[in-house]
Amino acid sequence: MNFMILDLTLLGLFLIFVGIFLYRKRKKIQREGLLYLYRTSWGIKLIEKTGKKYKKTLQILSHVSVWLGYVLMGLMVYLFGKILYIYIFHADIVRAVKLPPIMPLIPYLPQMFKLTFLPPFYFSYWIIILAIIAITHEFFHGIFASIAKVKTKKTGFGFFPFFLPVFLAAFVELDEKVMIKKSNFKQRAVLSAGTFANTLTAILGIILMFGFFSLTFSPAGVVYDDYAYNVVNISSINTINGLPLENYEGLEKFTTAEIIVNGQNYYAVKQLDSSNGLIALYYDAPAIKQNISGAILEINGEKITSLEKLSMEIEKYSIGETIFLKTFDGGEIQTKELILGESPEGNSWLGVTFLDKKPKGVLATISAWTTSYKKPHIYYKPDWEFTQFIYDFLWWLTLISFSVALVNMLPMGIFDGGRFFYLTVLAITKSEKKAENASKVLTKIFLFLFFIIMLFWVKSFF
Repeated sequence: MNFMILDLTLLGLFLIFVGIFLYRKRKKIQREGLLYLYRTSWGIKLIEKTGKKYKKTLQILSHVSVWLGYVLMGLMVYLFGKILYIYIFHADIVRAVKLPPIMPLIPYLPQMFKLTFLPPFYFSYWIIILAIIAITHEFFHGIFASIAKVKTKKTGFGFFPFFLPVFLAAFVELDEKVMIKKSNFKQRAVLSAGTFANTLTAILGIILMFGFFSLTFSPAGVVYDDYAYNVVNISSINTINGLPLENYEGLEKFTTAEIIVNGQNYYAVKQLDSSNGLIALYYDAPAIKQNISGAILEINGEKITSLEKLSMEIEKYSIGETIFLKTFDGGEIQTKELILGESPEGNSWLGVTFLDKKPKGVLATISAWTTSYKKPHIYYKPDWEFTQFIYDFLWWLTLISFSVALVNMLPMGIFDGGRFFYLTVLAITKSEKKAENASKVLTKIFLFLFFIIMLFWVKSFF
């Protein structure tokens, strides 16, 4: 059976179950704003028992949690600034992403918007990940409150009836009257506990991804970055299609052409920078002429599993010899017949290039570090059909966990970070009025910036 059909069936059953549950428990469900809350006493004993059993350890971790809260808050503010910059000055990136900046992650979102840079996101992923993140987040709030001697009055679930599928949330209801009497630090520890839990879940996700990937994926090809190219002075171009270059106007329109520069043949224009008098040209090489794309899997039946293996196989053949190249572009496997060309150094070659890309920015660095177990330029193939499904689940679990930890520490009133910021200002100034004013002003600033981002998102499509 097609997995999508199975997943959609599960979605339908879930919606029916939630509908029946809400109807049968309607007398116990209360509406608060956009949320419908179902309060229970589930988990309270476990929260209290865990708090007592690991009291000393949790007291030490409360300091880690608070400082982690500040790190995440700083990182979130930085990322918010980067996002604001991109939406204002890079409309091309905004159009490519397509999604509005404020968009809940719902099942099938990458599939619906054809976001090929993201793996598929199924309903089964969504409901399991949501349960893991919400329950651990609230559980940590509860146990950190327990060691601060703040009672958990109720636990429960929240429902957003205006979204399909129905969005669930978990919550712990603390004794707020006791909570506000606790020391400033203990309050901050309780507030940051949820993001601490999400961060631990993300770290666990990375560890599981590494272990699972190492056991179930194998190198099966080589992925190149681009066709081989060279940057030259425009003035050094001898001829284009046999004619001398008289002026530079319209030069970028020569997507493919016979270009000769100092006796070297080139095939196409990659990029023109007339302001500096430079132009990037693709070499007249087999890969670009045959429009090779995707991972290189085999050469004449020999499997290519590393850059060294690719070089070794190419070196077996002379310039002008014919090879059969098997590639995979993510959709289908293709086999093409190529005649090896001559590189500028006089060796046989395909004409592809591998770039040593260094991550730029905090987010890219974190992403590169979390997937450092993958060798660069290597295409990995899952050993079993279900392997990719599990790996994608772990990838989404890690991403969403870390995202929730970040967003929750944004210093706005609706998030834990809002109250956390208020308590921080209070601890510094000793003035409730100054802390309250600072919190309100910062919330209004972020709301205004959210409006600016949304405005530029709309503007990018016109």
